[in-house]
Amino acid sequence: MKAELLSAWSERGVKIPEPGAVEVGDEVAVDAVEAGTVLHAGTKIFGERTHIGPGCELGRETPMTVENCQLGEGVKLKGGYASDAVFLDGAAMGSGAHVRGGTILEEGSEMAHTVGLKQTIFFPYVVGGSLINFCDALMAGGYDRKRHSEIGSSYIHFNYTPRGDKATASLFGDVPRGVMLDQAPIFLGGQGGTVGPVRVEYGTVVGAGSVLRGDVEEPGQLVLTGPAPAVRTAFSKEYRGIRRILRNGMLYLGNMAALAAWYREVRAPALGGTSWGAACAAGGMRQVAAVRKERVKRLGAVMEAVGGDALAAWAARKARAEGDPEGDASAKAAFFAAWEGTAGGGYVERVRALGAEGKAAGTKWLQSIVDAVAND
Repeated sequence: MKAELLSAWSERGVKIPEPGAVEVGDEVAVDAVEAGTVLHAGTKIFGERTHIGPGCELGRETPMTVENCQLGEGVKLKGGYASDAVFLDGAAMGSGAHVRGGTILEEGSEMAHTVGLKQTIFFPYVVGGSLINFCDALMAGGYDRKRHSEIGSSYIHFNYTPRGDKATASLFGDVPRGVMLDQAPIFLGGQGGTVGPVRVEYGTVVGAGSVLRGDVEEPGQLVLTGPAPAVRTAFSKEYRGIRRILRNGMLYLGNMAALAAWYREVRAPALGGTSWGAACAAGGMRQVAAVRKERVKRLGAVMEAVGGDALAAWAARKARAEGDPEGDASAKAAFFAAWEGTAGGGYVERVRALGAEGKAAGTKWLQSIVDAVAND
């Protein structure tokens, strides 16, 4: 079966220099890999939902395992492991990658070697260095490959607390403005970290070696933090700042509801012209849904642990967190009128072709979805 499948792929134009060193699961479809893709020795492909677009390259540096992932055109995964993730056109990961469910790397996003991602969403052109752990976060900002949001090497998003919870997802930028690809880049300096959950505005520069422990709500701020003060005291498992945890958690869920609407109504039709594009659109919607489910679970667990007023507050919000509000109908109509005028190009080109009024209408529509979930 494997030999027949690899032979069929070769006939389709897939390049397999060492067929005997490539492992493929029986569940993988014949049409799962497109022409021009290179599968180097040590590549493993599993999962019935796996679809690899044209011109991709797997395992150039070290063996690469792909399981139930969707890859667009020209994706380069140089070595490591990726499961239940989406990589849109031109995305890239260095060797030693460890990518798990709920992850989407949009067009041109790149990470260097030895990077761990889970429940992570990068908008186009986000770039990261090496030795990074950046789970449970969304990052946007930047305009193109030269002016992009950056995560420095050895950066960590701290997403697990001493109390054992993960209601810690952080927003670096947001969905309503970030999808328009016209916001100032965010820079996170190397050898630093962020203690989630935080919100960080566009244009923020966090200096190298700094650990960000609070929100940055004004744009264009330089943040430099010194060493934490020496403390030795009894550790308390009581939650502090529960209001902020709930607020930031609901804002994250609101942004995920907006992203779900964007993928469903904008991304999916724009990507549906090819088999790999359709697979990536479906995968993107699946991963956003997985993120929303995880965030509801994690935030709910904290509210239940706190109990009392916190649990009552969560009970009043849970349905909103799981819902799919339509948003501002007039803003949505104005956006789609402008969007249709950009038909004919690729997704990024169409976004860039939107005029100021079209972008403003799209942002207003998506922000109204965020507000419907998050605002009281």
